Amino acid sequence: MARYRVAPGAPAPDDTGCAILHVDMDAFFVACELRTRPELVNLPVVVSGGGPRSVVAAASYPARRFGVRSAMPFATAKRLCPRLVCIQPTPGLYGEVSRGVMGIFRELTPLVEPLSLDEAFLDVGGALRRLGATPAQLGARIRERVSAEHGITCSVGVAKVKFVAKLASGMAKPDGMVVVPAAETVAFLHPLPVSALWGVGKRTEELVQRHGWHTIADVAAASPARLRRALGRAVGEHLWALANGHDDRAVVPESAEKSIGAEHTFDVDVFSRAELGLELLRLSERVGATLRSRGLRGRTVSIKVRFGDFRTITRARTLSAATDVAREIHRTAVDLLAEHAPTGPVRLIGVRVESLDTGEDGEQLAFASPEPRWRDAELAADVARSRFGSTAIRPASLLSPKEE
Repeated sequence: MARYRVAPGAPAPDDTGCAILHVDMDAFFVACELRTRPELVNLPVVVSGGGPRSVVAAASYPARRFGVRSAMPFATAKRLCPRLVCIQPTPGLYGEVSRGVMGIFRELTPLVEPLSLDEAFLDVGGALRRLGATPAQLGARIRERVSAEHGITCSVGVAKVKFVAKLASGMAKPDGMVVVPAAETVAFLHPLPVSALWGVGKRTEELVQRHGWHTIADVAAASPARLRRALGRAVGEHLWALANGHDDRAVVPESAEKSIGAEHTFDVDVFSRAELGLELLRLSERVGATLRSRGLRGRTVSIKVRFGDFRTITRARTLSAATDVAREIHRTAVDLLAEHAPTGPVRLIGVRVESLDTGEDGEQLAFASPEPRWRDAELAADVARSRFGSTAIRPASLLSPKEE
């Protein structure tokens, strides 16, 4: 596989017909934080809340050498690596860097399909002539700009089809690029284990291997009829196509957001409805600010409550008019909690606003309303926070005793 990796300054393999790029940031959350903590660059570092119920959001490559992985309970990570350094997540940082990175992608092509904050597919086929570059050259440009403008690294896979590009970017990590020539797609795939096929999880892998198929070459050589009998029609045909290098999925530009929410897991289960109400206020403030920053409003407010036994409920209410006002979101969330959530120890609580629109029809005015213009106040608070930081203005009920 080393022959597909592009060494710095070396010519890339033939990328004719390879219009799909998969770009994946390297240890994204950690990398964003280490820009201001360079003394930690070579140490085992994770981004995590650090509490007894926290999970690892991201792990640096030195931490991964100890077996630490994303989504692992922090307590487990600490046992694997007692010298592990934990950095608390910085609110808003990752979204800000992600928007900048995605902006770089969209300068090259409008066909950008984000998969998460830190990875995306690009179809650069229509941009090659305009930019006077090959796909591999555009991959190199992306890596250079992401590093220069945002201080983090990314890995790039270049291929004819999406799932091969994604495999290639994984093999390029960290901070590299792998180009799979179109004519060598099958040769690239066949030595790989069946788990490398898109959609093959642990259970499917076990089922496939029970039938004697251990590599992608084994799956490609099997008859489609046998695969259908063993795995079912849809799965069998899907895996046979991938194993033979076929993936007809196009890069689909990002669709409009359908909802915006926030949630919080408590270190210790909470019984107090007053404390839950305060957390709902904090979350509603975050959701309202996010809605306003993106020019969105929503008509449906929902809450999620997870109890100490992991039982989870969701409840929702549709408003008479779309809103981006934290006070209205909070009031609805508190009402939903009071009316529908049974008492008991709460592990997690969340707020979400759905049925989003841009509010282009204008704000519905309530001339007879005795309440102050809360939206005006919250917009003024947004301006203050943008200038002086996220804690510049908060509801008085969220202030600690030392701040009052």
